[in-house]
Amino acid sequence: MDFPLPPVGEGLLEVELTRWLVRPGDAVVRGQGLAEVMSDKASMEVPSPFAGTITELNATPGTKVKVGQKFLSYNPVAESTAVPHPTRERVEASAPVATTTAPTRAVAKPDSNGHPSPVGPPAAPSVRMLARKLGVDLASVRGSGPHGRILLDDLTPYLAPKPTTNSRPAAPSTGTDLSKLDFGVAGTRMKLIGMRRLIAEHMVESKKHIPHYSYIDECDMTDIVRLRAQLREPFTKAGVKLTYLSFFVKAVARALKEVPIVNSTFDESAGEVVLHDKYNIGFAVAAPNGLIVPVIKDADKKDVAAIASDIERLGGDAKAGKSKLEDLKGGTFTVTSVGGIGGLMSTPIINHPEVGILGVGKVVKRPVYDSNGAIRPADIVYLSFSFDHRVVDGAVGAAFGNAVMRYLQAPALLLLPEKIGG
Repeated sequence: MDFPLPPVGEGLLEVELTRWLVRPGDAVVRGQGLAEVMSDKASMEVPSPFAGTITELNATPGTKVKVGQKFLSYNPVAESTAVPHPTRERVEASAPVATTTAPTRAVAKPDSNGHPSPVGPPAAPSVRMLARKLGVDLASVRGSGPHGRILLDDLTPYLAPKPTTNSRPAAPSTGTDLSKLDFGVAGTRMKLIGMRRLIAEHMVESKKHIPHYSYIDECDMTDIVRLRAQLREPFTKAGVKLTYLSFFVKAVARALKEVPIVNSTFDESAGEVVLHDKYNIGFAVAAPNGLIVPVIKDADKKDVAAIASDIERLGGDAKAGKSKLEDLKGGTFTVTSVGGIGGLMSTPIINHPEVGILGVGKVVKRPVYDSNGAIRPADIVYLSFSFDHRVVDGAVGAAFGNAVMRYLQAPALLLLPEKIGG
C-alpha cells in the first residue's frame, strides 16, 4: 500500500525530508517515527498511523515532499503481530537512501478492551525524537504523565553527564559540547540538506545583499567578571545559569535604545530602513544539526535573570532539536559568541535583513595600565561588530560599540531599572 505524506502543520503544503528513520524491510508499528522533515527551521517527526513492513521509500533526504505526495510503501499487518525491526547502526544522511532506523521498540500488546496499545510506553513524537538522540530506551523510563505517559521532563536525568572513572581533573567547560558538532569525514562527499542547507542559503543571501564592514574594540570585563562571580550562587539556587551572554544581551538592548538606527532591518524592495521599537535579540547556538538563532523577545523589558532564563530555555530547545518556529523569528539584532570555544575575535556575518551583529570573543586575563599609569591585571574581551554600510556609517557603528562597552564596564547599571540605569 502507498502512504502519502500527511499534513504536518497548519498551512504547510511542502516540507524537506531530512532523515529517514526506517528502511525497506523494517517492521513498524502504529506511532513509530518514519522520518524527520523540516520547514522554516522547525523540525518534526512523521509518525506511522499503520502497522506493517516497509517495502519502498519514495524520497531522498534533501528533497522537498508535498503533502499528499507518495511518501513510502508498506505491506500492512495486524498490529498484534507487528514486531519492530531490531536497532540498526545509523546511516549517514548523505547515503542515497535512508539515513537512520528507529531504535528497538516494544511489541504492541492488546489492551484489556481487546484493542492494541501504542508501541512501548506512550510518548509524543518529540519525546521519542529526543530519546533517540540521547540513546535512551523509553521502555526503561518511568513516565510521570497520565497513564504512565513519558514527558520531556522524564528525560532530564539522561541529560546529565555520566560520571567518569578518570582520576584526572576535568578540563574547564567551553560552554559548547564539541562532541556534538559535525566535523565531517575525510574522503567523503556530504550533501547540504535540512538545517545545513538553510544556513548556507541564508549566509549567501546576507553576503550577496549586504556590504559588510567590521568594527573591533577591546572591552575591560573585570567588573562584570567579579559581579557574575558574586551572583552565580544565588542564581544557581534559583535554578538559573548566569552566563556572560546574559550581560551582553542586556547591554546591547540598552545600547540599541541610544542608537536606534542599529535596531533596524532594511526593506530592499521598498528602499526603506525600518527602525523597530521592539528589542528582540537573537543569539547563535551551535546545535548538532547546524547554527540556530533563537530570539529573546522584549529584551529591554527583562532583567538579567529573566534573560538568563530565556537563554537557558531557548538554547536547550535548540540543542535538543525542538525549537518552536515563533522562537526563531522577529529578531532585530543578533549576538554570537566564539569565546566558549576559544576564539579572540571574529568577523560575523549579519543575520539578514538585520543591519548589525555582535561577535564576542573569549575573556582573557591581560596586564593593563590604570589611570595612574600603574599596571594591573584585567579581564579583557574583544567585541567584533559587523554592520550594513548602507544603513550604519562607521561613526554610528563606533558610537553603538561605545554604548555597549559603557554598560559592560559598569555592569551594576544593567541590574537597575531602565529609567535609573540608563
